[in-house]
Amino acid sequence: MKTITGTKIGMTQIFIDKGEAVPVTVISADVCTVVQKKSVKTDGYNAIQVGTTVVDEKKLSKSQIGHLKKAGTNLFSRLVEIKVENPDEYKIGQEIKSDIFSVGDFVDVTGVSKGNGFQGVIKRHGFSKGSYTHGQSDKLRSPGAIGSQQPQRVLKGLKMAGRVGGTTATVQKLKIVKMIPEKNILLIKGAVPGTKNSKVVISKTVKKVRIPVVVTSAKKGIKKVSRGAKSK
Repeated sequence: MKTITGTKIGMTQIFIDKGEAVPVTVISADVCTVVQKKSVKTDGYNAIQVGTTVVDEKKLSKSQIGHLKKAGTNLFSRLVEIKVENPDEYKIGQEIKSDIFSVGDFVDVTGVSKGNGFQGVIKRHGFSKGSYTHGQSDKLRSPGAIGSQQPQRVLKGLKMAGRVGGTTATVQKLKIVKMIPEKNILLIKGAVPGTKNSKVVISKTVKKVRIPVVVTSAKKGIKKVSRGAKSK
């Protein structure tokens, strides 16, 4: 699984070859260093642990310092676990950069969505307002009845007011439209979760991508583009 971490810089737009303006999210990819390998025999699953953001020893706990010194790498403030098929393909201290991707790849981006605080049922769940008739002046945005006749209690799982956002979210099948390898910059089409300067995880998409097939007519020279077959 191709996976790397990064920092969301913000959004802008670029112009592609045909002059079309494309909205993109600018992500500064991290240089990830492998600090631990996990296998089915020892941990029950295959994965590697990578570290980013080098920090001073005084900013880490003793257990964190011992864990990283055991690997013989730098001291990192952030550790991320990445599932892989064969952890033996990686070495402790190996660096993973943005060059594992290329322009045209489709990726899934995971981050913490923007928090919107405590909201009512209209904004949180899309409820409709109540009617304005019969003197109803203070119940326009209320959820309505929440109880039941049998059993006489509030059932679990009802859509009610509560906190919105601030949770882990993933946007799938986003296309990398441009890369700046010397600066480890990725320009990904569309929006990704999180605020500016927030941490994200970019990985190869788990969805299937349709490859367009161009069929040329030998008689009239007409090109027809079909949706094509699915590919992993």
